[in-house]
Amino acid sequence: MKIVLINGSPRGRNSNTHIMAEAFLQGAQAAGAETLHVLLAEKEIRHCRGCFSCWLKTPGHCVIGDDMKHILVEADGADVLVLASPLYFDTISGMLKVFMDRMIVKGDPHFSKTATGESRHWKNPDEKTPRLLMMSNCGFPERSHFQAISHWVQRAALNMQTELLGEIYAAQGGLLAQELPQVKTYLQWIKTAGSEIALGQALSAETRQALEQSFLPDDIYTQNANQYFDSLLGSK
Repeated sequence: MKIVLINGSPRGRNSNTHIMAEAFLQGAQAAGAETLHVLLAEKEIRHCRGCFSCWLKTPGHCVIGDDMKHILVEADGADVLVLASPLYFDTISGMLKVFMDRMIVKGDPHFSKTATGESRHWKNPDEKTPRLLMMSNCGFPERSHFQAISHWVQRAALNMQTELLGEIYAAQGGLLAQELPQVKTYLQWIKTAGSEIALGQALSAETRQALEQSFLPDDIYTQNANQYFDSLLGSK
């Protein structure tokens, strides 16, 4: 089992996304998976030009010479692709979106209809398509903020003609770096999720339920967050 995690946080190793990602990969490694953690903040990946050269002129190869080529080589053969991002303006980060735009190089220009009657690009029979898992966190207390990301990744799975294995969302994400007992328990459950995926299993109902829990009551979290920001603003 090869699991590749694409970390789309601009804060890289200093991010709450990184804390979640490392916990997941530790669980996967403990279960015997080969893992790769790609931090986009440490890579140069330029915007897709929409030139379609990778389809029409140099099939399977992008004309842009940056780190995307090396990432695709390292990620080749992945069984699972984990997409990890903080919540930015109700959706994934720009870094992760640019990465996914550049994944066009793996596609085929021809259209075909799915069983539901919706058009998709052909799935390249020579390319192994990994299954997907989505991971995100946000500073807001409510989980409803992840609705757009959830819809996006479900559509991404449809477009890639692959399976979406699960979605892991952490509201109150600003607490992930805190030494709180409930946060430590949550990260243990993320490790369990990594182990389950590495063993070829779906996320268990127990794991999914545990990963939907808040760290603090919403009103207490909001009060503490506002006091924190007031302290920062008052120091200027």
